Amino acid sequence: MKFYKPSIISLIINIFSLSITFGIVLGWFPIMDRTPSPKLPVFLLTFASLWLILAYVFLRWKRNVGYFKAALRLFFESLTIFAILYLFYKFSAFADFFSLRLLTTSVISVFAIEYVIISIYYAYRYATTYDIPEDIETEETRENAELIPAPPISEEKYKSLLDVISSKLGKGVAEYLSKYIDLKSGNLRFLFGNDLNDLKLIENYHYSSFIEMERLNDLRKINIMLYQLNKKLPDNGLFICYFESKSTRKKYILRKYRKPLNYIVYTFDYIIKRIIPRIFITRRLYYDITKGRNRIFSKAEVLGRLYCFGYEVVDTKKINNLNFVVARRITTPRPLEKRTYGPLIRLPRIGKKGKRFNVYKMRTMHPYSEFLQSYIFEKNNLQEGGKIKRDIRVTTLGHCMRKYWIDEFPMFINLIKGDMKLIGVRPLSQHYFSLYSKELQEKRIKFRPGLLPPFYADMPKTLDEIQASEMRYLNACEKDGVFLTDFRYFFKITHTIIFKKARSA
Repeated sequence: MKFYKPSIISLIINIFSLSITFGIVLGWFPIMDRTPSPKLPVFLLTFASLWLILAYVFLRWKRNVGYFKAALRLFFESLTIFAILYLFYKFSAFADFFSLRLLTTSVISVFAIEYVIISIYYAYRYATTYDIPEDIETEETRENAELIPAPPISEEKYKSLLDVISSKLGKGVAEYLSKYIDLKSGNLRFLFGNDLNDLKLIENYHYSSFIEMERLNDLRKINIMLYQLNKKLPDNGLFICYFESKSTRKKYILRKYRKPLNYIVYTFDYIIKRIIPRIFITRRLYYDITKGRNRIFSKAEVLGRLYCFGYEVVDTKKINNLNFVVARRITTPRPLEKRTYGPLIRLPRIGKKGKRFNVYKMRTMHPYSEFLQSYIFEKNNLQEGGKIKRDIRVTTLGHCMRKYWIDEFPMFINLIKGDMKLIGVRPLSQHYFSLYSKELQEKRIKFRPGLLPPFYADMPKTLDEIQASEMRYLNACEKDGVFLTDFRYFFKITHTIIFKKARSA
């Protein structure tokens, strides 16, 4: 056996398992045995020392060990320590300080505890492993990114193409596509799935448009596909795709079955195809079983993915209960990375002196919504109170959480860290900050933002009124001091919330 540097995680797991085992033994055996052995601590010390030595000998502390190897090594170590101490108990004249039952209980306990721990640990590692190819280019290498012209297709091929589109996607789709692309062009490429090896073989800038003929709901590794196609498209090239949205699927299920069966079916469908793929511990297993087919996507998630990987949405249209999206390649895609969308999120905001800091909140939006702020603002503008009208990014549960400020509870972390104070202007994203006047921007960065904004003291309705409300508060801070101003505003805000029942949008 070669000497090696032990893994700290493995060592901690061993010590933790032994500690729990000792708690079980010390708590149980003095009760079970009529005459508990006064030498019980000696046995536990001997057992712990031997266990740690054998763990090193069986290479259980080595790094990057697979699950089955780790489990087998644990099993053989447990057998070995039992055999050694059993022989010592059977044939040694000095084995009067422990019993066979004590030995068996100790070995089974420490084995079971460690096995559960390593199973959970490896399940976590497996569930959070993402298949991102190592040979994906991460730097922009676009040179002469202009389309290489190709001759148009023949009339016969064009008619066959229309038949394929009609049979695959339904009537009306070809007419819609013709608004944005020339279906007779030789620079048009249809994709049937997203085989990554096939995508690699496509030459750069040979196609002005790519049309994905399979539903995004049935494709895996969508991000890698969008990333690679971004590299293949010339400047302003188009990518067209389609998907079944979450809302469309809900309507279909509710119409298909009678009440109350329809809501029961929809609930199970939502849990299996929407929630389980999002939970880190079940995500990988779900994809291994289903191969990623028939997933549920929200419109915000699909559009957000496109913006994330360097596209802008030109148009969306619902045809034959399918959502079609026309997107234009406009910039370099973001790097491929592990993106997780758990319940707690960190949002970049502008703080005092213009410094960026992360605000902690509960997730209320669909995945990839963070890339859609400018798109949603351009489409819908602002409603009363400064919120975006008909914001498709916010989930149904998210609307409820926002109404009662549940999503803002984690911001107390920012309060403890000193990034924010109790009363103050809202911490804004870069996009919202850019909508404010230059004078107000300069005043804002003189003070820390707060959990309770002056908005709830004045209840302004338009963006101009919100800016005026914040300007009054900031001017008061400069004139009367922050402490006195916050003290007055605290009572105004609490009065509005309690007696006027103001709620967050």
